Amino acid sequence: MPKSTASKKSVISSLVEQRYSYLFIAPAIILFSVFVLVPVVSSFFLSFTKYNALSAPRWVGLANYYEIFFKDPRFWKALGNTAIYVLGVVPVGISISLLLAVAIYQKIRFKNFFKAIFFMPAVTSVVAVSIIWRWLFAGEKYGLINYALMKFGIAPVDWLMSPFWTLPAIMIMSIWAGVGYNMILILAGLQTIPQTLYEAAEIDGAGAWHKFWHITLPLLKPTLLFAVIMSMISSFQLFEQVYIMTAGTGEGVGGVLDCALSLVAYLYEKGFQRFEMGYASAIAYILFAIILAATFINMKVIRSKFEY
Repeated sequence: MPKSTASKKSVISSLVEQRYSYLFIAPAIILFSVFVLVPVVSSFFLSFTKYNALSAPRWVGLANYYEIFFKDPRFWKALGNTAIYVLGVVPVGISISLLLAVAIYQKIRFKNFFKAIFFMPAVTSVVAVSIIWRWLFAGEKYGLINYALMKFGIAPVDWLMSPFWTLPAIMIMSIWAGVGYNMILILAGLQTIPQTLYEAAEIDGAGAWHKFWHITLPLLKPTLLFAVIMSMISSFQLFEQVYIMTAGTGEGVGGVLDCALSLVAYLYEKGFQRFEMGYASAIAYILFAIILAATFINMKVIRSKFEY
């Protein structure tokens, strides 16, 4: 068979295979377009309109953004609460996860048991976890945490009805729920570090702290970067915990005096309770811009740290 004929047949065969490959990935592309791409583009358009889901959108330009930044104190309250939550949950949660991962990575008994125990909250529904912790944080008579405090002679705290304690209570629950997932990520990163580096450091007389600071942390940078960014994005999207734990307070989604109102909770209130879809879309894109900027800053900071 001539070489030209054989090459033509191979080209035709590859084109046929390529056509079939497009057929196989078509369902995923269609689903992504319908449920992700189209809503994202539509919400961007709606952010420049007044839209209540019942009548046609009315173009208002940057009016929604102007009102959010200059005429809406509740937006700034929600942004402040979200920032406090992120700055509290992410560093504390990652630090605890790192310490647990390093401890479990050592030669200890029942290592797999501890992994399963710490990871269990990560595979539990956020709604279920929030309901359990709402009971734990309940008032004087029923809450297990207050019962324990009273046993030690400490006055009980009305956690979820106090403007001061509601957000810290949600932060405590979120740290507990997220520690296990990040711990498993960091454990996976620890297993990629060659043991020969630690052995060489011991020969040079390095102690445990020096090995941790100069070997473990620098080689864990990619893992820590991923864990920090994912935790940060998840924290900025705080909603279920606030919605469940402040339900029944009689003060709306954000609890007493909006003390736990988050950006996503405020977005939900505006979009799905007051049907101000255009306004809610504008909040969504502001949140997107904040997350994008925070992710970029985190990448720059973590990459510059823990150098060899």
